[in-house]
Parts: sequence; structure tokens; C-alpha cells
Amino acid sequence: MKKIAIVTGASSGLGSHFVRQLDLKYNLDEIWMVARRENKMKKIASKLKKTKAILIKCDLSNLDDINKTSNKLKKEKAKVMFLINSAGFGKIGSFHELSLEEQMAMIDVNIKALTAITYKVLPYLSKGSKIIQVASSAAFLPQPGFNVYAATKAYVLHFSKALSVELKSRNIGVLALCPGPVKTEFFEIASSDGKPLDWKAKFMVNAKDVVAKALNDAQSNKMESVYSFYMKLLKISSKIIPHELILKYFKWN
Repeated sequence: MKKIAIVTGASSGLGSHFVRQLDLKYNLDEIWMVARRENKMKKIASKLKKTKAILIKCDLSNLDDINKTSNKLKKEKAKVMFLINSAGFGKIGSFHELSLEEQMAMIDVNIKALTAITYKVLPYLSKGSKIIQVASSAAFLPQPGFNVYAATKAYVLHFSKALSVELKSRNIGVLALCPGPVKTEFFEIASSDGKPLDWKAKFMVNAKDVVAKALNDAQSNKMESVYSFYMKLLKISSKIIPHELILKYFKWN
């Protein structure tokens, strides 16, 4: 039975770095790359050193497209060693400023698609398999001006931690990855001017480092991976200081 990894959002950002590092660090037969932009996936796949890439063009806001992956799993004898749900996006702006379509799309991709893919792939995971769900440090507390995005990532964080407990008896690890601002194209999509908010730019980190830590934390069976001192401080502060005080004194936008 061949050993595979499935990576959503594999055409860019953290997803593309997961593909590259899985290729170098693990003995996998195939990496199934799931994303909308096939040309970008082809470029990444062409540079893999050891592992065969299988490209699955998929719009994760569409349940029929999500079924492409589960249908392929049904046809092939494969053991999923890694399921990495990296697909997701955010839009910066107050709730009343953003369109309903933009905000529903965030819910569709960040919550619905992640949940559906996890459910459909779960039967193909076994002892030693790992699930990595990309959440965000935005999950630690509400963020005015980033309202719906932060709420969707809070769902991912809580869903992942509970799932980790549920799957412990099967020896399947579940990790919630909670990075702060990362140097990817995320903010080109998230903000109207293609730039992060000023305070977020000060804490920007490299995607390669975030992914390396996440993979190491997953192998250590941790439930959560938080990169950088400042994001760890944010996590601790959000548990100690009442959210009302943080929201009152922090300039979000």
C-alpha cells in the first residue's frame, strides 16, 4: 500500500512549503497537491526531489470538487500519512465594509471545506498518521477589522484540539498550526492595498521556518504549534488579560 500526503492550498503560501518539506524529509510515494491554480502546482511539482506529485485541481468552496479527492482515495490503495489542510484566506475590513460574498467565502473555505476534507480523508488514516490544520494566531482572540477571518480560525483551533483527543486512541495526531503574520501572498489578497497592517508587518516571519516547526511538533504529538516569541506571548496574554481590555487598548485597524 503506497504512502501518501494530501496538502490543500498547495499552490502557494504555507501549502507550497509543506509540499517541499514533505518531499525532502519523509519517505512518501506520492504527495497529492490540492488547489485551484494548476499552473502554480505544476511549477512546484517540477522541483520536487524524491516524491511523485499528483495534482488535483479543486475549488474548495465547491463540495463536488472536494469529492474529487475522496473519490480518488476510494479507487486507489493508499495510506494517508499526512493530511495538511493549508487552504484558506482572509479579508481585512470591518464586518459592514466587506461584501457578504467575501465573508461567506471565508466561512466556506476556512471552515466548511476543512471540515469536509478531514471527514472524508479520515477513514484512510491509520496508526502514526498526522493531521495538520492551519489555523492562525488570530484564533486566540477576537479581531475587529479581521472579524470573520479570526472567528473562522478560532473554529479551526477548537475543532482540531477536540479531534486530537477523539483520535488519540487510534494513535492519529492532530496539530493546530497557529502562526502570526507570515511572508506569503496572503496579505496581497487580504488587504485592499496588498500590504499587511503596520503592526502585523513588524512581526512577519518566514514560511519555511513555520512549516519546519509544525512538522517537528506534529511528530512530537503536540496539539498546537505556535511560532515566534511574540505569538506565544499573544497566546498567553489572551488567556490572562480579559479580551475587553485587549480590544479597548489595541489598535486593530
